[in-house]
Amino acid sequence: MPFAHGAAGPRAPAGMGDVPEPCPQAPLAVLSKVELRVSCKHLLDRDTLNKSDPCVLLLMQSQGQWMEVDRSEVIKSNLNPVFAKIFTVDYYFEEVQKLRFEVYDSHGQAGVGTHDDDFLGGMECTVGQIVAQKRVTKPLFLKYGKFAGKSTITIISEEISGNNGYVELAFRAKKLDDKDLFSKSDPFLEIYRIDDDRSEQLVYRTEVVKNNLSPIWEPFKVSLNSLCSCEEKRKLRCVVWDYDSRGKHDFIGEFFTTFEEMQKAMGENKVQWDCMNPKYKIKKRNYKNSGVVVLLDLKIHRVYSFLDYIMGGCQIHFTVAIDFTASNGDPRNSCSLHYINPYQPNEYLKALVAVGEICQDYDSDKKFSALGFGARIPPKYEVSHDFAINFNPDNDECEGIQGVVESYQSCLPKIQLYGPTNVAPIISKVARVAADEERTKEASQYFILLILTDGVVTDMADTREAIVRASYLPMSIIIVGVGNADFTDMQILDGDDGVLRSPKGEPVLRDIVQFVPFREFKNASPTALAKCVLAEVPKQVVEYYSYKAFPPRCPRPPTPDPNLGSPQ
Repeated sequence: MPFAHGAAGPRAPAGMGDVPEPCPQAPLAVLSKVELRVSCKHLLDRDTLNKSDPCVLLLMQSQGQWMEVDRSEVIKSNLNPVFAKIFTVDYYFEEVQKLRFEVYDSHGQAGVGTHDDDFLGGMECTVGQIVAQKRVTKPLFLKYGKFAGKSTITIISEEISGNNGYVELAFRAKKLDDKDLFSKSDPFLEIYRIDDDRSEQLVYRTEVVKNNLSPIWEPFKVSLNSLCSCEEKRKLRCVVWDYDSRGKHDFIGEFFTTFEEMQKAMGENKVQWDCMNPKYKIKKRNYKNSGVVVLLDLKIHRVYSFLDYIMGGCQIHFTVAIDFTASNGDPRNSCSLHYINPYQPNEYLKALVAVGEICQDYDSDKKFSALGFGARIPPKYEVSHDFAINFNPDNDECEGIQGVVESYQSCLPKIQLYGPTNVAPIISKVARVAADEERTKEASQYFILLILTDGVVTDMADTREAIVRASYLPMSIIIVGVGNADFTDMQILDGDDGVLRSPKGEPVLRDIVQFVPFREFKNASPTALAKCVLAEVPKQVVEYYSYKAFPPRCPRPPTPDPNLGSPQ
């Protein structure tokens, strides 16, 4: 795809994405903030005498226009930069948030230009892709889809917000070595997480304190995932440098610690480490240290959120169930709700694609179960209420949303629309798979069932019973009413106006059903439907795992670039 770049357009406040439109059935989206760390490799060298001085611009698409959200610091004379700047964006599960990263060669006081000669490459992706994969590495492109040499950009995501797990740290140093001839050192501190393969991931880089051998750095916050990957004993490497404007910083010293050790600084206590230069330790007989680094204060707060579970590896498994009852009309007739118009998708397809495109970013194998109900199916043409629309009883999964669409279109000529509108069998079928998942006692897979129907369900008592049973399992149910039927009775299944109960009076453990008539979104953009019906899912996921007391799985850190942790 051609990559267009240029003036970023109007600036938006840092961290702001598209605000979800309110919908009549659901509250605004559960909001989290995601922090994105950026590094590049093998950037083009645009400077004649020195190397490029790269800077990254983050843009977000809003109403079809790209708006600049924020930009990184400039790293002098470096073709493999690891940027300390953390981009913070608002995250909404229920919508596609398109991002663009543009890398430019900066020119000192002139700042970042937008001319072709300054452009080092760009890359586009979605917030959902980064969150689901935790680490995304892609090539950089110039204009018209041309590769920017061997240049690549890597984005690593972590969640951070006022209500989620993060730690606040305050460091200072004392009596650091003086590396400058005519003045004192200009020290800054870097913290690296050491991953299982011994590679290093930059966690944070402080500001530079000019001309000071006993600097006090500003307190800062980092997410617990970012700092130690949920492992308190994971080793951390802390390095103190003397800043050099040409990018050739002088090494002062280093020390190793763990988050477990850092926690001794909570309250009135302080923790300190000798800042050591290994070369001096070997060469100098009476060498003690190159200064001391002190952790003045540490504050920590832990609360699990939806993103904790997603970033911990929890997969969203998406199943769609389609109503093939006779009330839809003969698919060969243009008045039918199942009519396949080559120029305009029907309401079933519109709803399927709108919701499915969101869910697919959170399913690693991109395979989706696709079921039908209310039709007579070959070979015996008996009525079925839970058949695979690909007619493979051993594997009802389709390859991606497009695979579901193709299976839907190909099955229509092979079946006879019939009835009644029974959905309890499909709810129970998905619930059985969810029950198997629950027995693992891990937050590894959550199930979303999308039911598309043109009328009120016939088996209301059985459906209520099935929903109550499902409310104890890792699953949510979305029902979209297609066509112009009176769906008043369907509101019973949506617990917004009261607690849904089984025929015997047993209440649901938690509200897992969202019902909306498609006609309310007929004139809206496809994303409006997805925003509305998926808005409650993050809350439902957290409620389930909180009730079960299943913490997020602690993921292995994303496979790192072996040079990602090398100092600038």
